This record gives sequence, structure tokens and C-alpha cells, in this order.
Amino acid sequence: MDVLAERAAIDAAVSGKTICTIFADAVGKWGDKPALRWKNNGDWSTLTWKDYRDQVAAVTLALRSLGFGAGQFGLIMARNVPEHVIADLGIVHAGGAAISVYNTLAPEQIEYVANHSEATVAFVEDESFLQKFLAIRSSTPHLQHIVQVRGDAPEGVMTWESLLAKGRELYATDPKSFEHTWRAVGPEDTVSLIYTSGTTGPPKGVVYSHNNILWTLESVQRFWAIEPETLVSYLPLAHVAERFTSQWRGIHLGHEVWLCPDPNLLLPFLLEARPTFFVGVPRVWEKLMAGLRAGIAAEQDEAKRQMVQGALSASVNAYRLRREGKEVPPDVTAVVERAAPLFTLLRSKVGLDRCTTAITSTAPCRPEVHEFWAALGMPLYEVWGMSELTGPATVVPMDDHQAPSIGKPMPGVEVRLGEDGELLVRGGNVMVGYYKEPGKTADIIDKDGWVHSGDIGEPGRNGQFKIVDRKKELIITSSGKNISPANLESLAKSSPIIGQAVAVGDGRNFISVLVVLDPQVAPMWAKARGIEASTMAALADDPAVVGEVRRALTEANTHLSRVEQFKRFTILPAEWSPESEELTPTMKLKRRVIHSKYQPQIEAMYSSPAGGHAVDPERESG
Repeated sequence: MDVLAERAAIDAAVSGKTICTIFADAVGKWGDKPALRWKNNGDWSTLTWKDYRDQVAAVTLALRSLGFGAGQFGLIMARNVPEHVIADLGIVHAGGAAISVYNTLAPEQIEYVANHSEATVAFVEDESFLQKFLAIRSSTPHLQHIVQVRGDAPEGVMTWESLLAKGRELYATDPKSFEHTWRAVGPEDTVSLIYTSGTTGPPKGVVYSHNNILWTLESVQRFWAIEPETLVSYLPLAHVAERFTSQWRGIHLGHEVWLCPDPNLLLPFLLEARPTFFVGVPRVWEKLMAGLRAGIAAEQDEAKRQMVQGALSASVNAYRLRREGKEVPPDVTAVVERAAPLFTLLRSKVGLDRCTTAITSTAPCRPEVHEFWAALGMPLYEVWGMSELTGPATVVPMDDHQAPSIGKPMPGVEVRLGEDGELLVRGGNVMVGYYKEPGKTADIIDKDGWVHSGDIGEPGRNGQFKIVDRKKELIITSSGKNISPANLESLAKSSPIIGQAVAVGDGRNFISVLVVLDPQVAPMWAKARGIEASTMAALADDPAVVGEVRRALTEANTHLSRVEQFKRFTILPAEWSPESEELTPTMKLKRRVIHSKYQPQIEAMYSSPAGGHAVDPERESG
């Protein structure tokens, strides 16, 4: 079937459907099965699909009684807790559109979103989030109602329990009113706005219709037909990756979703949930890999340690040979097969022993990370997309694993490369547009319906694609050479003690790099070598650590052309995180922030005398 026929078939399959209709279908199919699980005062709580529906109905009817309805927007500032997704669906079933906002936003950023969307209601998880909204209430005239989920609400703020009580009372009075309300919602109605990060100005509100969501769900299911799974929701629900995977696809397929309110608690949640389906951003896969490697290295029994390392090495070798289309020697195959129970045991240390589908998304994943997880019998399948494409657009096929690769277009989705190598995408997953921004919408979606992604790609094997870099992030040196920072940074992180690396050199005559140590691995690496350092700052100055980073960068340089090679580096004293602002909530680098925040360190590496450290002191002194 050609792509246009696929698109027409998907159009027909989702015709007339909305998030509301598939939620009703889910309740009908899986009514008494668990839909949501979460920790409540240390104990696990469960919500069945029927109970989920009852709470959504109560919120829906209570919102309607407040005058909320079609064409209105509701804000949600909460972690991954059940009330977050219940409020979202209540807003949508009432005819409105939900906007989840990042918990890290400052009051003035919330003010912009609230006024830009003209949101009339807001749900906040607790008093700390409420304070941000109270600080802007006088300057957000459309915001009529605020609902506080937990804690005692001050005057003028509703509690979650009072809202539910009102809705339940209305439902008891007229049980048919809930279905009557949601059946008025149509496929072309707006279901959500997702505000993209505004690195060059105010954030843009990506508009999704119900049809956008249903079309994309149907397309990805035709590519990867999966059954109800167990998964952990831990990325911010303000990001399309989490919203699509755990909420919308959870409803579509009947997933059992374990809600993790803090990404820092991911490991204990994985160990308890033991998901069968897991989506990790590259930094999460790196951290889990680093933890397992550190545990193996810390094994006191030398024979056992060498056995595990030998089995892993053989499995990595076998993976590389298969990737290159070469035959794996029988003796290597035998070692890998005998080690299968060991690899399952290792995966169980991070709660992934039951995982049959492992996804990496939102940013490129280093080859070394792909090799590690594939060696453990759990290859990572990359999904590429963007907010403007309702999440996914290309997927690596289960029967043709390649890495690095972003895979093939999903059914009904067209992908081609522009003249400059930019990935262009067209399909039913393309957003409606940017809210109130026709000019910016026209900048990204051309007159023929192609989305200009900003990613530079190249063809791979068997119709798959690879991402080379972001169009706007290419380093252009003073000699005019275009260099991919992502490629350099991937090579720079060859040492396990390096957690983050950012290449710099735009407009300069050579490449330098900012390095951040891995907070888990670096201290263990140092301790194993008798280095006593109580802080990351002390480690960053230690000669042995500097030497290990220099060794890793020297190794990276052997894979780079002369103009691409690292000349200097600076080891920064603290870890990067979304809270410290160098990373997005999905742990992608915020390059503009990093370049601005560490401008003094960057300038020092290009000064005379130069700051930081030389990668090759002999060459520099000579």
C-alpha cells in the first residue's frame, strides 16, 4: 500500500473518533482492570478503568457547572499524579482543551501561557505551585477558577475534593449528563496545547485536534502492533513524549500506568513496576547503564567480575558483527547464549527484566549506549518526532533494528530530505498550527503541507533515516567549516566518568568542550583509585580526573578530522539538571543557556594565556 492509500485508510479508521470515544471504549473493554497505580503515603494505590471514568465524569460535570466548556482552556501544574490526568480528561470531556505546564516555570512564564491561551481554570497540585498562580492572579483576568489538589486551600481557591463532590452530586442527579456532554465533542475540536520551549522568544502553543491524536495513535499501532502493557510515567506530562505514550496511548491500548512523580525516583519505581514497555530519553539510558557498569566494576570477586565483563564483551562483539552484516563465530554465539540468564539478572537490577519493548527518544543516543543494551538482550528502538508532529513520525522497525537510526516513516507519513538535508514531514500527524501565530505556523509548515523539522538527516539502509544534527546548532568555525556538535559530544563521552559534554567553537579557530562529570560513576571511579574527594568540585580539579578526561578526548580525536578535533577542555564543578537550567525537563541540552551561563569559562579557553586544560599539552607547548 502506498503512503497516500495508507493515509486514506487511517483517515477512515479514525473518522468520528475523539479522545472521549476511545476513553469510553477503554472503560468498556478493561473496566475492572487497573488503569493507574501510584504511591500514597508510602503505600500503592490503584484506580480501575471504571473508577477512572467515574472521577473524570465528576470533574467534567463540576467544570460545566462553573461555566467551563467548548473553546476554553484549562491549565494543569502538577507532577505525574492521578489527579493530573483526571483533570486533563475532565477538561477535555467538558469540551475544552488541556494545557499541562512545566513545574519549573517561573510565575511570569505561567502568566504568559495563561494570558496567551486565555485559560479560565487552573489545577495545581499543592501549595507550592499555588503560590506561583496567586502571584499572577491579578494579571491573568481570564483565569476565573483555581483548584488545589492537595492541602488546605485558601479563600478563593477550590479544593479537589469539593470539586469532585459537586460533580458526583450532579452525576447522581442526572447520570446521562456526562455522556451527553462528551458526545458533543468533535474530532476537529482542540484537545490540547503543548507549549514548546521559547529559546528565541516566547513559547509557541502547538495546537492538537482530537483527530491529530487519534490519527497518530492509529498510525503507530499499524507500525508496531502492541497489546496492553505495564509502563512507568515519569517524564513531564507537559512534554508530548510522555503525554502521547502514557496518557493517550495508555487509553488507546489499555496500558497499566505506574505514575512516578519525580524522575529522581525512577529506579525504585522501575524495580517495583517491572515494566514491559519503557521509553527512556538518552540521559536515562546512560544513567542506568552507568549504574550497572559501576556495580559490575565494584564486584569484589575478581573471577565473577571478569566472567560478567567477558560475557558482556562477547555480546557487544556479536552485536557489532550482526550490525555490520557479518557472521558471528559459533564460539562467540555460544558464550552469548549461555550468558542470557546473566543478562536478564543484570536487567533486573534496574527493573527491566520483563521489558520486551525498549524505546529511546527525544534526542540522539550514543552508539556505545545502543551497544550496551543490545548486548544485554534489550536493543533500544529509536522513535523520532517533534511536538509539531503530535510526537512520533519515524520508528525503527522491530524486524530491522539499526542504530544509530531514526527508522522509517510511520504508515501514512511522508518523509523526504530537503536540498540542504533537512528532514521534511507530511501526514495526518502534523499539528493544526501554532495558537494565534499564523506567521510562525507558515514558517514551519510550507504551502504544500510539509513540516520543516530543523533536523539534518541522511538516508540509511532499507529506507531508514539517520539524524546528523540540528540545522540551527551546527558549529561554523572561523574558517567556515560546518561541524556537528552532537557527533563530537558523543565521541567525547567515551569515558564513563563524563556525564555531559558540550562542544563550542562557533566563529572560533578551534573546538573546545565543556565537560560535566557523572555524579554516580565519577566518585566510584575515583574511590577505586584511592582518590579522596568529598565534592564534585574537588573531583573536577583532581589531576587523575583531568588525565582521564584528557585520555577520553584524545581517543575521540582519533576519530575526527583535524579541524574537528578538541584542543581544550574545562571540567565544570557541578552536575547539570533541569533545575539548574542547563537541561530541558526531558534532559536535552539547552545550548543557549549553557553558552550564556558559562561564557566566562568559554572565553577563557580562547584567551592568552588559555584557561581550562589542553587536550594535547605537548603539541600546544610546541
